[in-house]
This record gives sequence, C-alpha cells and structure tokens, in this order.
Amino acid sequence: MACNHSEHLAIDRRNFLVASGVGFCGLQLPSFSNAAPSPAPQLRPTAKSTILIWLDGGASQIDTWDMKPDAPLNYRGEFQPIQTSTPGIVLCEHLPRLARQTNHLAIVRSVGQDVRSSPNNHTSGIYYNLTGHPPDPSFTVLGENRVPLADDWPFIGSVVACKKNLHPYLPQLVTLPRKLHVITDKGGQYAARLGKQFDPLIIHGSRDVPLQFTTPALQLPQDVTVGRLNDRRQLLRQISGTERALEQSLSMNDYNKHQQRAFSLLFSKQTKRAFDIAAEPESVRNKYGKGVNAMSLLMARRLVEAGVPFVTMIWKKEDPELHKKKFCNGVGSWDTHGKNFPCLKDILLPNFDQMFAALLEDLSDRGLIDETLVVVTSEMGRMPRIGDKRVGGASGRDHWRQCMSVLFAGGGIRGGQVYGSSDRLGEFPNEQEVSPADIAKTIYYAMGINDFTATKPNGQQFNLMEEGRPITELF
Repeated sequence: MACNHSEHLAIDRRNFLVASGVGFCGLQLPSFSNAAPSPAPQLRPTAKSTILIWLDGGASQIDTWDMKPDAPLNYRGEFQPIQTSTPGIVLCEHLPRLARQTNHLAIVRSVGQDVRSSPNNHTSGIYYNLTGHPPDPSFTVLGENRVPLADDWPFIGSVVACKKNLHPYLPQLVTLPRKLHVITDKGGQYAARLGKQFDPLIIHGSRDVPLQFTTPALQLPQDVTVGRLNDRRQLLRQISGTERALEQSLSMNDYNKHQQRAFSLLFSKQTKRAFDIAAEPESVRNKYGKGVNAMSLLMARRLVEAGVPFVTMIWKKEDPELHKKKFCNGVGSWDTHGKNFPCLKDILLPNFDQMFAALLEDLSDRGLIDETLVVVTSEMGRMPRIGDKRVGGASGRDHWRQCMSVLFAGGGIRGGQVYGSSDRLGEFPNEQEVSPADIAKTIYYAMGINDFTATKPNGQQFNLMEEGRPITELF
C-alpha cells in the first residue's frame, strides 16, 4: 500500500493560524469599504502583559474577599475574617498569605450581572465575564448545551492579541492548563468573529506530572523532520485553499513574514526555554506549590516575563476523587453546591492562597509587578444564603451571578483598596456597581487599548466593544 506523505505533514488551519498570528488586526488587507473610521487616539498602557486567573465553577465571594461577619449565620457561614496588611481590608481566615499581600490588591466587590435576560448558569456567566458582552437569547434556549459559535463576541485576550504588536517568537495569547469545558465546549474563550488566528494557544497540564506541559499546536506530527517542514513548497502544499487565497490577497512579503513567524514558534530556543517549567529553581517551584494549578501559574509568570501579552490560567481539579469525597458536588472546582465549607477550607483556599501570594511576591521581586496586570475572576459568585436545594447540599451555595467580586493587582493598579460594595447580605451590588463590560474595559485600558475597530474575514468592519467604561479609579 502506498504511503500518503501529505497526511503525515498536515498542519490544520487552526494550528497554523494560531501559531503564525496571521490576522485582520495586524496586517494591511485590501480595502472592502470606501472609508474606514479614524482610529481612536493611542492610549498609553500601564501594563505590558495580563495574567487572568479563572476560578472555574464560580468562587464564593462571601467566603473569601467580601465577607459579611454581621449577617445572620445562615448567610455569613462558619469562616471568620482576619485583618490584613492594609487597614480596613479583611479577608477570609483561610487566606493568611494573601492577607500579607493586600498592598498589591484592588478588590472590586460590586460586579453585577442581569440574570433576567439569561440563565443563572455556567455557560452564560463564562461568556459574559470572558467577553464583556451579555449573553444573547440562544443562551436561554440552549442553556448549558450552548456551544461556541463563529459569530460570538471574542474573548478579552483575543482582542488584546489582535491589538498588540506581534511578538517575534512567542504567541500572543496562551491558555493553560486546559480550556473551559462544562458539559460542552464553552463560548467566550475563543476569538470567534475575529478569526481563529486570534484563538489562544492551549497548553495542556497534567495532574499526574505537574511539571509536564504539552502544546499540540507547536509539536511536529510524528515522523516529520525539521528539514522536511522547512521546505516552503512542502508547507504550502499543506495549507488549505483558504490560506492560499489569503496569500493572494496579501503582499508576498507580508505572507512570508508571518509564515516565518510560525516557524520561529515551532523551532526557536526562546520558545522552548519559556515553556520549560522544570528550568525554574526548585525553591521557586516550592513557593507556588506542587500541583498542576501552581505550576500553571508559575508558567504564566515565565510567559509574561518572556513577553507574551496575555496568559489565562484556568483552574483544574487537582484531585477529582477528593472533590467527590468532600461532596463538593460541582462541575467546576469552585462550584461548591455540596459541602461548601470543607471544600473551600481543605482543598481550594489553601492552594489558591499559596500560589497567588507566591505569584504576587515573585512578580514584585523580579520587578514585573508594575508591568503585569493580574486579574482573578470567575463566571459568577455563590448564593449568600446557605443551602442548595437543587442538589441537596444543606451547607452548599448555589449559583449567584447577581453579585460577585473581581481582584486586580499590578499593571498600574493602586493596591490596598476596595472599590464598590455589596449590600448587607452580599446579595446585590450596593455602591459603585460595575458590569463585566466595565471589567473588560479596565483590562483594555491597562493594556493601552482604546481603538475597538476590527474587521471580519469578509471585510465587514465592526466595533469590538461599545459597552462599558474602564474603572480608572483603580489606577
């Protein structure tokens, strides 16, 4: 039987475009309209990079950084607040390391989402908080089965990747140690209408071997040598008709430039060095912790230090069997429908406290804190009233998109402050209410982005973000 070598050399369209960064924000494309809108004046960035830490499942704000010690017991729960290094700011007793780092923190306690127009579920919350755009009616119709669509609004990180200058040998946007998947693949984490070339590069992390990360998009297919792949004619035979059409519409110089960038990502020593987490001294790794989430956060620091503009760390269950044993009873790690308090106390908070405090200290020690924006967020908060009737969790907390908190640090943020407040029971925003659109605009503001014009692959221009305003008081 004859061998078809083209099958072994195939590079799929998504991986090629993600690796090369060819896109409609960074290239001069043929004009499809008579007049393009004038770009907005350039905004001076306060940050060079962003690390977004996603607490998958919906972290309980009332048990962490928006505690209500004067609320009734069936609201405030069993955890006690502790004083921090910043007068007037209290945190949960199970966050002692972070309590010593509040000089870096800005806590936004008044993030609200309107649940009248979309379900109070993971899929809607993920989309809203990762794009800054409210869910459309399809989220109500399909619920948790709603999958990503090509015309979704793009992920915040994809917009940053689109608007920032290409790095010479590293990807614009990385997500690790996994992508979001709750029942189905989730919209909001991809570039969508911006085009697949601005999708994140996914780096997979292993629970069993936390120091081992794999990057499928930057790995050669089996039996393919560098010499064979470096043959440009061989590569062009693997690029689909879509890419050949793109080559015809670009100058050859532009095409060659971006093709060369794909090669540099595949083969450069700098890329391999940035991804080599084992190169970190053991003493540094131990500060973060031992698990896949800790090593992912350390990897995020390595990537922004190397120059990657946007890195998303999505929390991964370290020990699914332990979650079952503790009856956390959620689809995501922080989805504490069951026994909320043991799950937080014994699993989630100690790990988060160690790695997040280590990150802030590490960034500060390396002189990176002022140029690296760090954001901690989730798809929702948890219901302030204890007891989840839906899953039988007497000490659980159900979904609560109506009010949540977001943490900011570094990247020009003025630390040691709280912005906004929730009401007496933590159920709704009380003062200085903000939306996920405002959070997105705040990230864009820090990254120096205020030109939101973009072009779809068909040449249609659109505005990436009309809603929201940056919370400039944080800076």
